[in-house]
Amino acid sequence: MDSIASISLARPVADIADELGRSFAEYGFAVVRDHAISQDLIDRADAMARQFFALPDDAKRGYHITGGGGARGYTPFGTEIAKDAQVHDLKEFWHVGRTLPEGHALSEMMQPNVWPAELPGFRETFEELYLAFEETGARILSAIALHLELEKDWFESTVEDGNSVMRLLHYPPLPEDAPAGAIRAAAHGDINTITLLLGAEEAGLELLNRQGEWMPVSPPPGALAVNVGDMLDRLTNGRLRSTTHRVVNPHGEAAHRSRYSMPFFLHFRPDFLIEPLPQCVDEGESPQPPILAHDYLMQRLREIGLA
Repeated sequence: MDSIASISLARPVADIADELGRSFAEYGFAVVRDHAISQDLIDRADAMARQFFALPDDAKRGYHITGGGGARGYTPFGTEIAKDAQVHDLKEFWHVGRTLPEGHALSEMMQPNVWPAELPGFRETFEELYLAFEETGARILSAIALHLELEKDWFESTVEDGNSVMRLLHYPPLPEDAPAGAIRAAAHGDINTITLLLGAEEAGLELLNRQGEWMPVSPPPGALAVNVGDMLDRLTNGRLRSTTHRVVNPHGEAAHRSRYSMPFFLHFRPDFLIEPLPQCVDEGESPQPPILAHDYLMQRLREIGLA
């Protein structure tokens, strides 16, 4: 395979399983078309995100939850730092998580959502988008399950009521006083199971391939860039790769305009034990030790300055 797979989710899951799996094994990424997220919903969500980030700083900062680890609400510009990076990323973002019913057994591990009072329809739009991301993610996980020689529905119970987070991202025009070496998103791996990214059409997203070269990831408009997260890498003992990726600074005119995108970080349930699958561990190979999804998440959030 000499390029990232571009796959239509309209095809039967069994027909795409190995093509998707091979792309995830080689690159950690695939491009997914014909998914469950309508263009109308994408356009509405994009417009709503732009309206939020255009609010005055004081209004946005009113939704910053101190001590919340950035799990919900607003995270100001220059807060998040990639693991082992020396300078903060050039971005601001808003997080929408799962809404759990009162008294739910997992509610201690998931904070309630907050919603900006200034924007009517914000909650309804992003709750609809959250569900559409979940539906698309479930279909991709079904294909991954078949590739791993599991039952098609194997992942359903592992992600039911999972701690999935949707991020509305704004990379402002590049500031002239940006610290030396600062880029929009420094090289990192995602913590979660799989990430589904809307808005990667504009140049900037790059993955680090096995040869140590940076490759652009450029989906067509409306398509998703999908990548393996560290939790799935751990479950498969490295068979499916969580690949280092970044968002580099643009040049020329693009440096003077904002970039927006919406990644959905699909997570296992907090109480799911991530333990390497037996079929992914070769004889004589040492599997990574089991760890609860919530414990792993908190460990990684501390590493990137969000907990």
